[in-house]
Amino acid sequence: MSMVTVRPYSQALDRLRAAGLRPTRQRLALARLLFDGEDRHISAEQLHSEAAANNIRVSLATIYNTLHQFTDVGLLREIVVDAGRSYFDTNTSDHHHFFYEKSGRLCDIPAEMVGLTRVPEAPQGFNITRVEVIVRVDG
Repeated sequence: MSMVTVRPYSQALDRLRAAGLRPTRQRLALARLLFDGEDRHISAEQLHSEAAANNIRVSLATIYNTLHQFTDVGLLREIVVDAGRSYFDTNTSDHHHFFYEKSGRLCDIPAEMVGLTRVPEAPQGFNITRVEVIVRVDG
């Protein structure tokens, strides 16, 4: 019986390479924090705290740059809830969100749970790339 060993960073490494990103030490460490486990919504500040708790030395500016690089290549989806406040979603499929205004928590709503009867035409020269609904609730 042969045993298959999986290096701890192999999943993160594969993900970065598939997206066309060079797997730097910092990108690998952050990808592992983001993608090892269940889908979630995380702010740059939360990821920075997690990195520090895991002895990953990285500046908040690097966190922001990396999150935006991951978003640009489709590994993450940015959800802007207020001016200057956004979360990064590891679930990049089409879906919507509940935003709990008091706690700042974001939760998924399956796409089939929201129905739109009309969507405006895109301005001339542009195409609609995605429609997102954020349902704001107190709590």
